[in-house]
This record gives sequence, structure tokens and C-alpha cells, in this order.
Amino acid sequence: MNDIIAGRIVTVVEDDPKIGSLLIDYLTGAGHQPQLFRLGAPAIEAVRLNPPAAIILDLGLPDMDGLAVCRRIRQFSAAPILMLTAKVEETDRLAGLETGADDYVCKPFSAREVVARVSALIRRSEGRVTTVGRFTIDDTGYRIAWQGFWLTLSRSEFQILAALMRQPGRVFSRAQLLDRLGDDGGEVSDRAIDSHIKNIRRKITAIDPEADPIASVYGVGYRFDA
Repeated sequence: MNDIIAGRIVTVVEDDPKIGSLLIDYLTGAGHQPQLFRLGAPAIEAVRLNPPAAIILDLGLPDMDGLAVCRRIRQFSAAPILMLTAKVEETDRLAGLETGADDYVCKPFSAREVVARVSALIRRSEGRVTTVGRFTIDDTGYRIAWQGFWLTLSRSEFQILAALMRQPGRVFSRAQLLDRLGDDGGEVSDRAIDSHIKNIRRKITAIDPEADPIASVYGVGYRFDA
């Protein structure tokens, strides 16, 4: 197994014990770390608290519709979703994709094919989504999930916070952070970084009032404390 994708958490949401067990076995054999849920609600919370590399989601769940689960997850997670469906109508498949799924497989299916598709989704996703502890950085969407909730960031705020988060403990000078903005930095003074940091802190505390992850280092710059 390619070590780029091996060892990643894969959340499986499937209420059929036989299918769930089969998928767990194949995913484990492929080097992944699968976690199985038979209901949608606890699966949503698990994805929020412990972001997986990918999600396998059955459309027919006993507590809530799989499309509803997909919509809820897409509010805070960019993890690729592979839908499992017994429905073969094109409109049903399109509904899943339009809701936010990345791929689908119709039942009955080959477990080997499902694992291969999930691995392919993870490979494509790895280039745009980075997980730092319990935080997710979506480079394509210019957004960061903080404790399971997407922060509403400007492009400049995203670039600054992403740079800090990717190297926790490192102190960045204002000039170094300004360099991260590239053309977005324009001709502004490096003091503009202070304004961006202030806005980032405000947006984080709006979600998590106790959080204070960005430390000011007097005379130098800023540091992210994970």
C-alpha cells in the first residue's frame, strides 16, 4: 500500500452489519484505520471531533437520510465522501453528488473496488486538504475548520493562519508573514499583519471563546501554539 494514503482514518457509516464488517476488514487490510457507525447522528459528531481522511456513507440509514448526513458533514468538513446506494436511477445518483458526495457505488458492490475508490479519493484530496491535529486546512477553498467549524476568512487571513498552523511553535516575523501573502500583500506596511491577526483571533474566539492559540512574541512577531 502506498504510504501516502496508508494509516488514514476512514469513517464508515453503514447500518448493515455484514456490509459494515466486510468494509472494515478490507479497509484494515489496505492499511487504513476504519471506524464504523450504524447511525448518522453519531457519525456526524465523530467526523467533527476526529476528522477522517475519507467517508463511506450509506444512503439508507435508520435514523436519518444519507443525503441529510452528507449535507450536515459538508457544513464543516471537506473530507471526500463515497456514497453507497441501492438506488440505480440517475436522478438519485446525481442527488448524492449535488449534495456534496465525491463518488458513489451501487449495491451490490465489490469491497475491493470500494477501497480502491476511497484510496483514489484520498490521494486527490491530500493535495488540497491538510489535517493539523483537530484542525483542517482546505487550500482549494481558502478555509480552515476550527474545532469542526469553518472559519470565515479573507484570502490574506487564510494564508497567514495556515502558515502559522503548519509550523506550530515557530515564530514568524511580520515581514515573513507578509511574504506569505504574495501579491495580496501589495504595498501595505507589515503592520497590516497586526490587523489581520486581530481579525483572525476574533473569528476564532467567536467559535471557541477559551481559545488563544496565536501568541504575540514581543519585538519579533507571532507564533501558533497548537
